[in-house]
Amino acid sequence: MKSLFKKKMPPIVGVDIGTRQIKAVILEQSGDGYVLQAYACEPIMKSAFQEREIKDYEPLSVALKKVKKVLNAKAKQAAVAVAGSSVISKVVYMAPEQNDFEMESQIEIEADSLIPYPLEEVYLDFEELGESATHTGKVDVLLTAAHKDQVDARLLLIREANYEPKVVDVEGYALGNAIDFFHPGVDEGSRVCCINVGASLLQVCVWDNGNIVYSKEHNFGLNALISDLAAIHMLERDEAERQLLDHSLPASWVEDTLPLFAANLLQNINRALQMYMTTLQAERPQKLLLSGGAAVLPPLVETLQHDLDMELEIFNPFANMTINPKLDAEHLTTIAPQLAIAAGLASRSFTPWHI
Repeated sequence: MKSLFKKKMPPIVGVDIGTRQIKAVILEQSGDGYVLQAYACEPIMKSAFQEREIKDYEPLSVALKKVKKVLNAKAKQAAVAVAGSSVISKVVYMAPEQNDFEMESQIEIEADSLIPYPLEEVYLDFEELGESATHTGKVDVLLTAAHKDQVDARLLLIREANYEPKVVDVEGYALGNAIDFFHPGVDEGSRVCCINVGASLLQVCVWDNGNIVYSKEHNFGLNALISDLAAIHMLERDEAERQLLDHSLPASWVEDTLPLFAANLLQNINRALQMYMTTLQAERPQKLLLSGGAAVLPPLVETLQHDLDMELEIFNPFANMTINPKLDAEHLTTIAPQLAIAAGLASRSFTPWHI
């Protein structure tokens, strides 16, 4: 009965600002399920980033305004995420039953030894995770720090588009939220390992029983494939990217360009999994979820399925959702894996205690 009078939280627009595309998702809760109300995916027409740092705001602003127009929604609140080498997350071990002031003071001491920047140059946040399984008499506390330049740049972009930034997340944890809320296998109690391959980063996220037990970024992505396509097919880089995205490349690219990139990607995936197994003393996963731009390229997916010695599943976060009938469901199916981080960000409207 209480649920009848429970105040409904306004939807949060999940905005994933990548180095080559901006993706956005609006979700609503309906009973025990979710409804995809709107989505958008717009390319960034010029090079706006140097590594993960924004160097040119104009192409990002243009793409974000196009995203907002496509969404055509009244939602004003937005969630964004940061990633890259200037974002640090680490579990630290602290004495239990400290008040917020005591914990904050201790966190600053811990952060000063862990973060390679002056504390005045970063934003800090922390959350107690519960009793530590490895340190008797301690609690696990997740400490996250991000360079202020990264956060402030995204807040500026969001505000220029007349959105109110409500949440700044970390991309790896947004991916974990997408698994937690939208992957149908999470009720089985088995560990879920997801690889997200974007333009510049390969991200590993391991979910286990409601918790993200491992999250790591590696500097490898589809930019390498686009550079190879441009060189081999004598195209401008932007044109090579456009043809890759709209599947208009010459059929020969599968033989003359894909094998080298696929081999490099496979090597990076295996290296990333080895690092995860070593860090957590874990067994090699029997199954991988694949998301990001790599997951929407059928020839690449087919090659990985053939060469990986484990099951590969494409992560569609909307597979079990109700889809707004006004949306292009067929197009959504082709790009859904690219929207995983945006979906994870949009899920923040379902957890008001995090807002």
